[in-house]
Amino acid sequence: MPTDSAVRSASDTLGAKSSVNQAPVKTAASLGMVSCHYCATLWKDVKAHDHCGRCGARLHQRKPDSLNRTWAFLIAACIMYVPANILPVMTTASFFGEKHDTIMSGIIYFWVSGSWELAVIVFIASFLVPLFKLAVLILLLIMVRRRSNWRLLQRAKLYRLVELTGRWSMLDVFVVTLLAGLVQIKGFATIHAGPGIASFAAVVVLTMLASISFDPRLTWDIARQESGNQV
Repeated sequence: MPTDSAVRSASDTLGAKSSVNQAPVKTAASLGMVSCHYCATLWKDVKAHDHCGRCGARLHQRKPDSLNRTWAFLIAACIMYVPANILPVMTTASFFGEKHDTIMSGIIYFWVSGSWELAVIVFIASFLVPLFKLAVLILLLIMVRRRSNWRLLQRAKLYRLVELTGRWSMLDVFVVTLLAGLVQIKGFATIHAGPGIASFAAVVVLTMLASISFDPRLTWDIARQESGNQV
């Protein structure tokens, strides 16, 4: 049987954890500070639309019209994602005729020919990564619209992961360019980029713009308001 001191210790521990969870979230906005969107310099006692003393950019408490602009880029990226996977990204002309390859047919070719490492890399970079970025950004936007405080830290980590994977999203374009150069140098055939590569590049650019337009601090604003209401 637990002693009275053990019960009091357990209750004190739970009370301490509860007070930590309900502690107000301190943000730069709550302290009257503004961060520059371009150089991340933190300024205090500035007025609306003042300019950053370091890079000269106009200061805003939050990115102007962040949600609407992010939705616009995401919807456009989702539309371009369809032709990027349906249209051929590469056209090979040789003595045996012309061959048109989409992203998925190229992945299947690499896998069947024994180059499964390259097939996995292209599948992840050209198919899964764009789809992952679209799904994560849509999830973040929906959560902010609903003013949800569900898993705030995990959502922040997802946004960082989207920014991290953005630099690898053009791998499919680089593969087509490399293959075109190597094959044409050897003189066996000629390779040209198909219309699907333009759609794929558009998806990459639009998702990057959507990621830049989204302001992750909107998520923490909800947490700050929730903690302020509790206090």
